[in-house]
Amino acid sequence: MIDNKVIVGISQGDINGIGLEVVLKTLLEPGIADICIPVLFSSQKTVSYYRKVLGLEEFSFNPMREFSQLNSKKVNVFICYEEEVNIEMGKSTEVGGKYAFISLEKATLALFEKHIDVLVTAPINKSNIQSDDFKFIGHTEYLGSKLSGDPMMLMCAENGLRIALVTGHLPVKDIASQLTIDGVSKKISQLNDSLIKDFGVRKPKIAVLGLNPHAGDNGAIGTEDKEIIIPAIEKTKTNGLVYGPYSADGFFGNGTYKEFDAVLAMYHDQGLIPFKTIAFNDGVNFTAGLDAVRTSPDHGTGYDIAGKGKANEQSFKKAMYAAIDIFKNRKLHSELTENPLHISTIKKER
Repeated sequence: MIDNKVIVGISQGDINGIGLEVVLKTLLEPGIADICIPVLFSSQKTVSYYRKVLGLEEFSFNPMREFSQLNSKKVNVFICYEEEVNIEMGKSTEVGGKYAFISLEKATLALFEKHIDVLVTAPINKSNIQSDDFKFIGHTEYLGSKLSGDPMMLMCAENGLRIALVTGHLPVKDIASQLTIDGVSKKISQLNDSLIKDFGVRKPKIAVLGLNPHAGDNGAIGTEDKEIIIPAIEKTKTNGLVYGPYSADGFFGNGTYKEFDAVLAMYHDQGLIPFKTIAFNDGVNFTAGLDAVRTSPDHGTGYDIAGKGKANEQSFKKAMYAAIDIFKNRKLHSELTENPLHISTIKKER
């Protein structure tokens, strides 16, 4: 932090998608430099190109090649590459993936070396970014390999809805085989810790979803709920308020999710379909469990509207604000628990 402002690193994402559009629109927000110090990992030429195409000529920035050149009162662009890049808006290309990775790699290194306080990532294409240097399913797995901790995808919305996942980017056919009592209970504990440290929830109340329809109907529709999920819940109940397993359809359909601080889903679409239905454009993807803060918007590259000025920046803006809030919550929690008051017994005087 500098001048009590959080330094927010931003990776540019796929240069042919809507990433840089939502980033620039967000950074044009009045007063953004008063609450944080933005650092966009890109290039002077790429940013200038987008500024011209999108008609955002009023967007100004401080180009920098090392962090000693950081300007705490302006938007900064960390120069990751000098060459002019062939930008083909709306297309998935090898070039788009290459420069998405260059930006992400530089930003992650800056996060690891604590030059930036938090990282907000613009969307990548999980296919064209693949290379000898990037063999991961997505941001979550890549950051898990570079930072300390065990990454867990946690989707957050301003209305208080939070949904975490036990398994992430897995084919549906592999989900059941990846569930274990220890694995599910670990995710419950991880979610509980994140709610306390990252969101300031004193006594988290967590709902756990079942894997099968109707949470297995006591073994009639699959045995995983009875043999894995229920024992995992029982194992972690001593640590907090944990309930379930709930049948996912009724749980979201009747609004039961509103009674909880967070929900733990067993797999990607079980959690993300209701989340995006309820909170699309306002949702934030937070990678809990790491020793550094990373967030992203809840949408993809948006090739179909890239370069047309139609992209909605609300989710990216929320991701930035969420990263700042989580960083400050962690700092406060650390200060409060680092030197707890010593409790001494008061003797009763005669």
